[in-house]
Amino acid sequence: MATASGEIQLYKLIEAQQGSSGLECELSTDLGPDRLALSLDWSTGQGESDVRVVSSDSTGSLTLLSLGEADLTAVCQWKAHEYEAWISAFSYWDTQTVYSGGDDSKLKGWDLRMGCSSPTFTSKRHTMGVCSIHSNPHREHILATGSYDENVLLWDGRNIKQPLSETAVGGGVWRLKWHPSQEHLLLAACMHNDFQILYCQKALEGQETPCPVLGSYILHNSLAYGADWSRLPVSSSAPPSPQEPPQTSSGLVESTGHLRIQYESPTASFDTSLEDDSGRYIPDQCPSPEKSSVSDLFTSDARDSVSCLIATCSFYDHMMHVWRWDWSPEEKRESL
Repeated sequence: MATASGEIQLYKLIEAQQGSSGLECELSTDLGPDRLALSLDWSTGQGESDVRVVSSDSTGSLTLLSLGEADLTAVCQWKAHEYEAWISAFSYWDTQTVYSGGDDSKLKGWDLRMGCSSPTFTSKRHTMGVCSIHSNPHREHILATGSYDENVLLWDGRNIKQPLSETAVGGGVWRLKWHPSQEHLLLAACMHNDFQILYCQKALEGQETPCPVLGSYILHNSLAYGADWSRLPVSSSAPPSPQEPPQTSSGLVESTGHLRIQYESPTASFDTSLEDDSGRYIPDQCPSPEKSSVSDLFTSDARDSVSCLIATCSFYDHMMHVWRWDWSPEEKRESL
């Protein structure tokens, strides 16, 4: 966890009483005085055994930390950007390479083997602050970046002079996450324009074309900030929904393992279920944004149905939503 008090904290998930879970702080490292920790990334995107963390902060600095059995130690810290360093990230294919983005509108690369006195490259392709970076864990050299300029850029790390593609998403791109198993899917938190799922196959094949939007999630009432995919498998078919769910000895309804998407207003005045009793999405709850016709985007060997759990959070109302996205090429539709 990167905290507003300028710490990097490591938590352990523990089992609490009655089958519930909790978080327990194991280790904590202070990045320095008078700073906010703004981001962190693990070096383990490709199963790296030497576990390290890179963090960026409000002074424009980056800090490299090494995780031992009983400590989290700062290895080095350096000034990377003139203003806030919004984001830091490893190359998962070469964890001696670190990327950073700052409010100075610069994207930079760093080779940890050469020291950190100067970057290996500096790109000014974004026109406003660079606030999101993610290395593709499936495709070597592929990097996604996002900015307050409301554009998502895809890069080949071997050629930073010109991006592979540029996609306007209508809001500042605060977070980007590649799908854990689908190499062409990219999740974007777009601040004033909700959460978008981009399909990047053509761009990664060298076609200089924007990435079409497969779907959007629009039920947050505040800035779209945090987003990530669940690594848990999701059943492609909805489980049966009994008329009377079984109850525990305490009288609580026992979960059948099927997640029902709930939308809670910031005032907590109402909850709206977005699935019917069979677990299918009810599209009439909210207007669907315009999306690309995506059934023709997939090649014949990539037309399997996709079901994902996604967690998103918004800024001012402190809300987190967990939702399911299903796409079935046979039905030629997207659902959220």
